[in-house]
Amino acid sequence: MSELRELYQQVILDHHKQPRNFKILDDANLKADGFNPLCGDRIHVTLRVEDGVVRDAAFKGAGCAISTASASMMTECLKGKTTEEAMKLFELFHDLLTGKTDPDPEVLGKLAAFYGVREFPVRVKCATLAWHTMKAALENDETPVATE
Repeated sequence: MSELRELYQQVILDHHKQPRNFKILDDANLKADGFNPLCGDRIHVTLRVEDGVVRDAAFKGAGCAISTASASMMTECLKGKTTEEAMKLFELFHDLLTGKTDPDPEVLGKLAAFYGVREFPVRVKCATLAWHTMKAALENDETPVATE
């Protein structure tokens, strides 16, 4: 298990150091902002959804390693998913981090790397900020998301 945990840590660090989709989508048709007052993480999520499918996803902002890596991995996972699949992924990820389920790499893929975060409740808010913000964007709710 320690080898798996080490691999997961490497995945998170890689996405923190080289975040994917770290930009603003000029052609986004959905967007939302999020803020974690505990550690100061701020995020802006932009999505381009066409015919019920997430065609593109991106984020901008400043945050800790967990927050940035989570947003980076989230945007990668969302592309090509229907909005229903994206919401289901939100639920699965949230359940993983809140201890409701154990990681299923076949369902979550690299997102299972965040399994260890659930041991640190304050960090769960960092890991889920982007996801709550994405959910607000999909619901077309422009009220800023806060983790408090």
